[in-house]
Amino acid sequence: MPRKSTRAAQGSGTIRQRPDGRWEARFTVGRDPGTGKQMQRSIYGSTQKEVRQKLAQAVAEVDNGIYQAPNKIKVSEWMQEWLTTFCEGKVKPLTYQSYEGIIKNHIAPAIGAVELQMVKGTHVQRLYNSMIKAGLSGKTVKNVSAVLHKALSVALKQGIIQSNPCDAAELPRVEHHEIIPLTDEEIPRFLTAIDGSTMRNAYALCLFAGLREGECLGLSWKQVDFQRGRLTISQQLQKAKGKGGVYYIAPTTKSGKPRTIEPPPIAFEYLWAERRKQAENRLKAGPVWNNPDDLVFTNEQGRHYVILTFYKNFKKIAASIGRPDARPHDLRHTAATVAIASGADIKSVQDLLGHATASFTLNVYAHTSEQMMKDTAARMQSYYDNLTVEG
Repeated sequence: MPRKSTRAAQGSGTIRQRPDGRWEARFTVGRDPGTGKQMQRSIYGSTQKEVRQKLAQAVAEVDNGIYQAPNKIKVSEWMQEWLTTFCEGKVKPLTYQSYEGIIKNHIAPAIGAVELQMVKGTHVQRLYNSMIKAGLSGKTVKNVSAVLHKALSVALKQGIIQSNPCDAAELPRVEHHEIIPLTDEEIPRFLTAIDGSTMRNAYALCLFAGLREGECLGLSWKQVDFQRGRLTISQQLQKAKGKGGVYYIAPTTKSGKPRTIEPPPIAFEYLWAERRKQAENRLKAGPVWNNPDDLVFTNEQGRHYVILTFYKNFKKIAASIGRPDARPHDLRHTAATVAIASGADIKSVQDLLGHATASFTLNVYAHTSEQMMKDTAARMQSYYDNLTVEG
């Protein structure tokens, strides 16, 4: 039978050899706030030296207030806890579904079985590297990183981990999609090409008001102020992710804040045209008409447009004017570049597009803002040239 021994560890704990031959150190980590009794923890090892070293480290952590009791919860278990407790009912439904998909498809398969307290920066880095090797974009990796970092930040606040391992990993460089708005020559060709399309007025509004597809297709008549020439953007049409996902009106925008904009008067010409068309369709449809959300853009029966159909029809139109690369979102980019080229300041463009910050707008449209800077410099030079120098 192994020899049993008990000895003090410099007054901070005790070390003994167990009947099974392993060594155990017991030490005090504080007092139970409920009972006031001392709380003790054990550390195990195969040799006395190993346990002594572990005990010294643990006692130092207790003295410095950074000791953390072992927790066997795994990454996949914590991610589910984070979703349920800290996200459900607190984030948008589409955002929640996005988090679920990222956890299921990327995080859980790679590091889900690892104990949360054992995750290091190398685990996270390997996750990123494997995604890049699989051909996924830097943007996708960044999205996965954002979700993992958020969940582990909460674990840090809850005292489950001592640091966020995501901070010790490096993200790949994100290749941003090049913005190629419609040119001055392409805009009139596009407006001619959409004539005859059932979605003509919706495409035109995206172009003239800089709306996102969901904002345009989710616009209701109560948000249109013909008299004052204003639109209030406070909701969007969205489709739940996954097979058989249903459409719904999300009572918020991408930025989470409503905005009121004043697009050029031509935008309201297309809105008036849509109103007349919808009135005719409503008469023809009779009792079949169904538009409970009072949407501006609907089919002949009053139902919302399908986002995929909106996209496919646009691609055909874009190809017909020699721009097969264009996407519906490029109409929004076109509105922004036209506004900047017309002399609008970046803050006004930010408000039009609903960006969270002016710096983001500057970063996205840096190529256009460069021309603005040149124009500003030219105007300042002209001002100085006209100053009279008094002798």
